[in-house]
Amino acid sequence: MPEVEFHPEKLLEVLAHHGVRHVLIGGFAGVIHGSPYVTTDVDVVPDTSAANLIRLSAALDELHAKVWTDAEPEGVPFDHDGASLAASAIWNLVTDFGRLDITFEPSGTGGFADVARDAVHLTILGAEVDVASLADVIRSKEAAGREKDRLVLPVLRRILAETERA
Repeated sequence: MPEVEFHPEKLLEVLAHHGVRHVLIGGFAGVIHGSPYVTTDVDVVPDTSAANLIRLSAALDELHAKVWTDAEPEGVPFDHDGASLAASAIWNLVTDFGRLDITFEPSGTGGFADVARDAVHLTILGAEVDVASLADVIRSKEAAGREKDRLVLPVLRRILAETERA
């Protein structure tokens, strides 16, 4: 079965429609800040309040979210509610509109409150969203230390330096 077509704007619209408080981070946030590197998923850091996690669960229902793994790229259905979502630090999901990764405490950060502090509120492809600052995206990628992150860090640092000079 072919991979689901990536529609980040639709993912963001559904989260917004359900009132899910979150901050966009990761590769897609880097793209918004000017990174030329292509990404095929959306990474979010949700507020962990019980009410917000209930709204997140409802959004995941609408998105027909399934647990994504290398072995099961089409996803494995799972039952969830706000409490069960909070029971895992990371959720790698596939939805009707592409990959969605939920991380409650991205590497190098203190979670939602930490990255929300310097986030910028933008309209991205028609959806209202808070985007982690480029400095926070860099901090998280540095702390994660994955090869794919090390490859993009020089470009992200250059963009940040150019932005600070401007």
